[in-house]
Amino acid sequence: MRIIIEEHQYPAKAVENVLDGITNLRDVDGKVSVNYVGYYYNPKLKDCVFVLPKVLIEDKDGEEQVFGHCKPEEIINLEEQNVLKQEEHDFIYELSVWIYRAIVLYHDTHPKSSIVLKQNVQQMSKGRMRRKHNTFLDILLALQKFNRENQDFFFFVLRNLHSGYNKINWTRTISHSSAYIQDDTPVYLNPVNKKRQINFDEELLIIFFSILHYINVQYGFPITINVNFPLITGQQFENYRNGFGKTRLLQIKYKYFSDKALYLWELCYAFFDKSKQVNVDVNEREYLLVKNFNIVFEAIIDELVGGTNDNLPEELKDQPDGKRVDHLYQYRDLTNNDDEKPIYYIGDSKYYKRNTKLGKESVYKQFTYARNVVQWNMDLFNDSEPLQQKGHIRLNDEITEGYNIIPNFFISAEQNTLERKDDIHLTDKSEKYFQSRHYDNRLFDRDTFLIAHYDVNFLFIIALYGRNNKSEKSVWQEKVRKMFREEIQKMLEEKFHFYVMTAKENVSAVAYIDDHFQELLGKIFTPYNDRGSQKYFSLALDRNKKFDDENEALLGQLEEFFYVKPCKIGDNPQNILPKVEPLSAKMAVPSTFLTLHYLERYADKEILIGCYRDQDHLNWILGNNDKGTLIYNIRLDKSRSGAQKISHLEKKEVSFVILYEIGHENDNRNRVFHVHHHATMDKERMKKAWYKKPHGKYFCYVFDEEVTLGNIDVARLINDWRKENPDAEVGTPIFMKGEDVIKYRKY
Repeated sequence: MRIIIEEHQYPAKAVENVLDGITNLRDVDGKVSVNYVGYYYNPKLKDCVFVLPKVLIEDKDGEEQVFGHCKPEEIINLEEQNVLKQEEHDFIYELSVWIYRAIVLYHDTHPKSSIVLKQNVQQMSKGRMRRKHNTFLDILLALQKFNRENQDFFFFVLRNLHSGYNKINWTRTISHSSAYIQDDTPVYLNPVNKKRQINFDEELLIIFFSILHYINVQYGFPITINVNFPLITGQQFENYRNGFGKTRLLQIKYKYFSDKALYLWELCYAFFDKSKQVNVDVNEREYLLVKNFNIVFEAIIDELVGGTNDNLPEELKDQPDGKRVDHLYQYRDLTNNDDEKPIYYIGDSKYYKRNTKLGKESVYKQFTYARNVVQWNMDLFNDSEPLQQKGHIRLNDEITEGYNIIPNFFISAEQNTLERKDDIHLTDKSEKYFQSRHYDNRLFDRDTFLIAHYDVNFLFIIALYGRNNKSEKSVWQEKVRKMFREEIQKMLEEKFHFYVMTAKENVSAVAYIDDHFQELLGKIFTPYNDRGSQKYFSLALDRNKKFDDENEALLGQLEEFFYVKPCKIGDNPQNILPKVEPLSAKMAVPSTFLTLHYLERYADKEILIGCYRDQDHLNWILGNNDKGTLIYNIRLDKSRSGAQKISHLEKKEVSFVILYEIGHENDNRNRVFHVHHHATMDKERMKKAWYKKPHGKYFCYVFDEEVTLGNIDVARLINDWRKENPDAEVGTPIFMKGEDVIKYRKY
């Protein structure tokens, strides 16, 4: 067996015979490297060559080494160069099997891929050449081949094993026991049966099929067992692997005479003793190689971590600027532990030599991936109809104009030990985290991104993929996704102080945020589930000491109007903050506290005079909805009274909405609100916003604060309008210019 390491620069003379027949060699200054990973049979050497992944080598004292103590040149010929320990030999044998399985599975799932070069590996076709040495992979392939091609042999042995079994041996019965005469017929009470002896053919088949069962479970090779023998499994089979198998096979070796039985014995013995030579027929042209193994590694991580069933839009992964994201999936966001709200996770797999540092270009590209996702999301919700937006995650928050945190990670292969163990962790390299920002101290900003870097045990990840067990992969995927989320939360906790806050009694959170927008931008976000109309905000402040004064001043300012408490990212704020009665349900804000707008400044602007049904409807308008926003709705459904045309509404630039309660026009209960923007909402969105019994579409005005326009005689305004519009339904929206509303102002 010959070993070559991918991309290592070998002296040309050291590998001139080993690499005979392999193309695409890189020859620079008398050095040769191979950009392949996989398996190759060299007919001149009558031996196989394994090209192993570059993750096995590291730069040590200026030269590349394998296993930390030998040069790649020293292990080219494992049989002659005895520099490896037994456990290192075993590691190479096992890795070779999993590399084979990974390449085969990749080829099966990507049949159009041009990176896999393959010929006759699975079939092990006959030829004139016989191997000089055999790898563990050879043995596994030969065992499978024997099972496929010798079903008739198995059934022939079984038929002979059971022929005549349990028949009465009359000669021995008559000579060894007495008969009783009954109705002139002799009766024997203790007939002698043909006794079943230990059958060594059956034992060999039991061992063989037990090996096949182990190969299927351990390595994922597809194997069919058509006989019903009691197989050796579990700890008993481990005893066979640890030496008893060889011992027992040697004890029964000379019980076989047919060529097939002898060959089967050799295969079973070779499985338990990998170093034994086995004559396995092989074609001169046999190979399974993959160029650019980083593509296979990316596919492995994408299936095991990223998943392929998220049905994400193509333009999120294949981005318009030509960049392609390695891994993109939806999972629970970082800011709410009590809800299954999803967020996009963006990952990039790195297939490097050991101890290789990430380049600046890789980090920059990863930040660009995240920026593209944010921009795509903004375009979706700014330009698309609600029906097209349905089912997508909204990254920004309309109240705070903050952006949710997009988890971002690198995942690279490492093999620091000879173990195959379930190990994925934050990298041991000095740079575990990377950050990009436009402004300091703004976590919830569209231009703030953080990346965490993880390492995964290479042998484990290759084996998990190669076994192709859906259940195992699903369990591991959930475990890793959960771990990524928790580790990124820890990273954020190390870099930011997190608080939760809710407005105090008689304080409008929306109005305060609007008035102090620049001070709060990027520092607050609304990730939590609300308690009725009580809304919670997450506040993140950078832990860096240079922001201490700024953060202390902001906290002092907020605590005058909000309940503010420390709260770890994702924790439930309802367990930390007191319950606060919403402003709208308790009382109207005294006019002396409201901003006064003079109508003379809005003479040519549109003002809407609208109605609400009752106190519940008013509470919904004043923030008792899923967003906690001030909002007023107008019917668009043509089949309902009072409905308006959307084209008519969109032409009007409404600055203020005056609201009155139907039946109480004369009670001077009208409320006035300044319009921030408008939007349309369908029936499903209105249900989600807690609106009672919605019908069809609605045109909605979103307010930023309650204001006053002075003392307006709304009752007289409505009566005068109805005289001119006698057929109009009660509660029909009334649009007037500011100069006309002035006429109804009381002095």
